This record gives sequence, structure tokens and C-alpha cells, in this order.
Amino acid sequence: MKDYAVARRRMVREQLADAGLTDRRVLAAMEEVPRHLFVPKLLQHRAHQPSALPIGHGQTISKPFTVGLMTSLLELQGHEHVLEVGTGSGYQAAILARLARSVISVERVRPLAEQSRVTLAKLGVENINVLAHDGAEGALDHAPYDAIMVTACAPSLPTNLVSQLKDGGHLLIPISKGSDQTLYRYRRQGDEVSIEESVSCRFVPLLSGVTAEGEQRA
Repeated sequence: MKDYAVARRRMVREQLADAGLTDRRVLAAMEEVPRHLFVPKLLQHRAHQPSALPIGHGQTISKPFTVGLMTSLLELQGHEHVLEVGTGSGYQAAILARLARSVISVERVRPLAEQSRVTLAKLGVENINVLAHDGAEGALDHAPYDAIMVTACAPSLPTNLVSQLKDGGHLLIPISKGSDQTLYRYRRQGDEVSIEESVSCRFVPLLSGVTAEGEQRA
């Protein structure tokens, strides 16, 4: 049987720490969360490779470095209430749950939302609420948030998500410009929003409307 704990330690060392990620809490969380349980069984032997993997319904689980980088950019200390837009497999949510007080995660594809709930429950994760919900709208009923992470690419900054941030909170989101995508971090200070550009990236598009099977809705 494959020793997944060894594979996780190697993943963290070679793909994250050696690549310059230094947040010890993030590295520890990614070493602890069993990534292979969040990918289809036929792909579990590839779970720790430095690549994104398909999880069905046209969605993917991001490569380990992307998960580590985005989590580090949130600068979580442990007291935060976090919104994740795009649950997917639930892996990123599981990482966030180890680093924040509570996580609301929204997923527009109902089967993915349901499967992620099952996986997270099996792991005993209790501080996540997964909603089958249009992520482009955020989750106003549970706002405001200390931090928001969007794991799908938008054509522009969704102002409704900014409005759900606490004063001093920040939003991490990929934005597309033509065929290029860039990861941005927005910080809210009162009515002002500051912008920091991070790295080039590649994500599935941010879509609207809840679906049963993941078909695109405008």
C-alpha cells in the first residue's frame, strides 16, 4: 500500500518549502491533510504530483503549490471567519479549516458539494459549512468575512464579494485579461480597496447558477 504520509512530506518539502513558501502553519496543514482522499480513486497515485487533477464535472483540484501559495497569501492567524468560493473537492477548504476559526465554502455543482461534505465528515472536520450555492454571489447570510478566497477566474473584481469583507479584510481572486490570468489580493480599508498583483495562474472560470451536473450557466 502506498505510504501517503511520506508522499505528503515529500510534496511539502519539494514543491512548497523548496519553492520558497515559509508559512509554517500552512506547511504543517498541507502535511497533515490527506490530499489523496480528495481526488478520484483512479488518480490517488498521482495526488501528490505537481499538477492539477480532474475531479469531475469539468472541475479540478489545484496543484499543491497553488494551494499553498493562496493559503499563505490569506495570512491566517486562527481567529478568522473565511469564505471560499468554489469548494470543488473540498481539499482547499480542509486546509483553511486547520488555519481559521470557521469556513463557509460555496460550490455551484451540487454533486461536488455533496461529495466534499462526505469527505470532510469522514475526516472529522467540523468548522466548515459547505453550501450548494452560486459562489459568484458569495454567502451574504454568513457575512462579514475576515478573508475571502475565490478558486475560479473572474473577468473582473466582483464588487458584491468585496462588500462582504470586514473592514481590514482581504480577498484573493484570479482575474482574467484576455487569455492571461493573474492572481490578485484586494484589501478593504473602509470604502477604499487596495490592490496587490501576485502571480500568473490558471483556473477554471467563475460561473453563475447552481447546477446538478456542472453545465455552464450564464
